[in-house]
Amino acid sequence: MQHLGMGQAVNQALREEMIRDSGVFIAGEGVGVSIHDSPMLPTHGLLAEFGPTRVKDTPVSEAAIAGLAVGAAEAGLRPVVEIMFNPFFTLASDMIVNHAAKLRYLSGGKSSFPLVVRMKSGAGFGAGCQHSHNLEAWVAHCPGLKVVMPATPADAKGLLKSAIRDPNPVVFIEDMMLYFAPGPVPEGEYLIPIGKADVKRPGRDVTVVTWSKMLAVALGAAETLAAEGIEAEVVDLRTLSPLDTETILASVRKTGRLVVLHEACRTGGFAGEVAAVVMEQAFASLKAPLRRVTGPDIPVPASPPLERFYIPDQGQLIAAVKEIV
Repeated sequence: MQHLGMGQAVNQALREEMIRDSGVFIAGEGVGVSIHDSPMLPTHGLLAEFGPTRVKDTPVSEAAIAGLAVGAAEAGLRPVVEIMFNPFFTLASDMIVNHAAKLRYLSGGKSSFPLVVRMKSGAGFGAGCQHSHNLEAWVAHCPGLKVVMPATPADAKGLLKSAIRDPNPVVFIEDMMLYFAPGPVPEGEYLIPIGKADVKRPGRDVTVVTWSKMLAVALGAAETLAAEGIEAEVVDLRTLSPLDTETILASVRKTGRLVVLHEACRTGGFAGEVAAVVMEQAFASLKAPLRRVTGPDIPVPASPPLERFYIPDQGQLIAAVKEIV
């Protein structure tokens, strides 16, 4: 078993898929030559290995990058393009939402449009609101797009390989803080199916549903709660769209309680969708009102102390669990 950061796991997935399929190529700002190049980052070394025809640095235009992806997919290639930061999705959204997400539907399913849009997300670097805000709920709201947010290096590799092979457009969101957090990654070829959540820790008293960087917060809080006799079951969604409602409902029906944890701001956040699914399909199993633990409804601050205030922590999650257990 190898130990890699998420950036290295993504790099390994990209390399393996580019070797496997000559139609896979990478494009984006700084994916080839970057002033911040590091072995821990996703596209490190790929330009030297595959050359500029398959690893293409682009102008600073997210709309152009997204348009390149749509056109290349329509021409039969499998583009993997990078939008440097999650908030920049707003600049690329016309091509992704109004074209990529709809073309297969408009063909009656006769055509496939395989493309992956990788985006960095997450607070913690002091980069401010224009670079750090989490917009996964925006993307998941768009029919025709699959949305993946892995929390571990192993999941990142297996899910990215599945995303590249998928005939539909996939938005693959990577939290920047996880690039440097090592974890075990299986050797060799493996895939993780898109649309399947994973119970990272079993429990009997409360279900905590989360994804991406907040998984570590959930697991840390669960350890603390276990010492006090409260067993939390931690469900990592991994994929927001399609949503694995079966795993969520099975857990809530067992524990009778639900807390949803995410870093994005509260209003309109994806926790509301998870809560709605449980209220519609497992209301009779609930022993207490559900709770949401989220970022506040403010832009992500650049100031490190204010940024720490913005990001949900173990204390907030533990308090929410104790309110309903």
